[in-house]
Amino acid sequence: MTHLRVEMLAATPVEPITSAGHAQLGIAVLTGIAVLVVLITKFKLHAFLSLTIGSLVLGAVAGAPLDKAISSFTTGLGATVAGVGVLIALGAILGKLLADSGGADQIVDTILAKASERSMPWAMAFIAGLIGLPLFFEVGIVLLIPVVLLVAQRGGFSLMRIGIPALAGLSAMHGLVPPHPGPLVAIDAVGANLGVTLALGVLVAVPTAVIAGPLFSRYAARWVDITPPENMIPKRPSEDLDRRPSFAATVCTVLLPVVLMLLKALVDIVVDDPDNHLQRVTDIIGAPLIALLAAVLVGLFTLGRAAGFGRDRLASTVERSLAPIAGILLIVGAGGGFKQTLIDIGVGQMILDLSEDWNVSALFLAWLIAVGIRLATGSATVATISAAGLVAPLAADMSTTHTALLVLAIGAGSLFFSHVNDAGFWLVKEYFGMSVGQTVKTWSVMETIISVVSLVFVLLLSLVL
Repeated sequence: MTHLRVEMLAATPVEPITSAGHAQLGIAVLTGIAVLVVLITKFKLHAFLSLTIGSLVLGAVAGAPLDKAISSFTTGLGATVAGVGVLIALGAILGKLLADSGGADQIVDTILAKASERSMPWAMAFIAGLIGLPLFFEVGIVLLIPVVLLVAQRGGFSLMRIGIPALAGLSAMHGLVPPHPGPLVAIDAVGANLGVTLALGVLVAVPTAVIAGPLFSRYAARWVDITPPENMIPKRPSEDLDRRPSFAATVCTVLLPVVLMLLKALVDIVVDDPDNHLQRVTDIIGAPLIALLAAVLVGLFTLGRAAGFGRDRLASTVERSLAPIAGILLIVGAGGGFKQTLIDIGVGQMILDLSEDWNVSALFLAWLIAVGIRLATGSATVATISAAGLVAPLAADMSTTHTALLVLAIGAGSLFFSHVNDAGFWLVKEYFGMSVGQTVKTWSVMETIISVVSLVFVLLLSLVL
């Protein structure tokens, strides 16, 4: 299947919880998304509450009985949290260990010490991509932007020349590469292979980050020529300079879960025999739960102990890493509930029915749906989760490779044109001391480049794989 046509795809029929026609379902979807937009943007209601209310409105407008709409939402919420909640928690612990131990600083300092002035933007993109593998986007921004400001100040660089590559590296990883929450939930929703998606995600994310980062930053620096705001430039505490894990140990710890998951994917492709002993072993160690758990356990020693942490400090670090992700877990879970409601009222089948005569790539269709939800809600994670629920039936007859590409197409669409309804927009604006217009010309354009370029790479891969 080199070119995916929607008319070629069929979904396993599922009895919907409503008998509404296509027109009513379409109105229900638009109403549910509109409620999300209004609650999140105008009333500033938390995304968890907005998704919960939006799901109930969706079911009600579609004519579903209230008890069945509630059941769909809670079923989706529970299944999503059960599937990715532990992975999110393990990723948060690893990220906190990386930050508190000074391991992240060690990576940054080592690479920057070896980078020339000309290669500095490339070094920043590499650092952000590397550190961004196990970290959530918001955590990565908070961790890296102070470093960006320091490098720009001490090296006399344009802030955009250094900052855009770092943001591009983080954003590309966030939208395209598991174990970030959006890709994980999309993988679960469409039944994609995690290892294959991870491998293809890295393959797409790297050149995308290069184009949207070091290359685009040349133009961004001309459009917005600013210096780092003095009030945002951090002063590192002296304790961070006393004892830190080595560069090699830090990099190996960060890449351990990625290597284990890629190893599983490689063995699955080469061996392809469920009874083979090697494949059974790699299936276990390459499972995301085991891979991330192994990285956390190794990190307790290679990061925590290497930084001089005792048992109490390690316990405190782990405990403090979990509190901030409560909101993320609730949002992801509620997004899963919204997705399940979409599926149960029959929206997925409606999309298949309406698009069966379209000569359009299913990957492009998935991207367009994610773009629409992203522009409306401002959340990449909400866009990914909702779009995955809508296009899940399209994956029914896809190959393993193309199902993974469907996830990447959704992730690419979820990054399109971040603007004023996106928390990341304001975070970047305030850290860099820019106006709204300057943020649009740099950050928003960069996000759009990532979205479009990654889609192009996904479509090209679909032609050859």
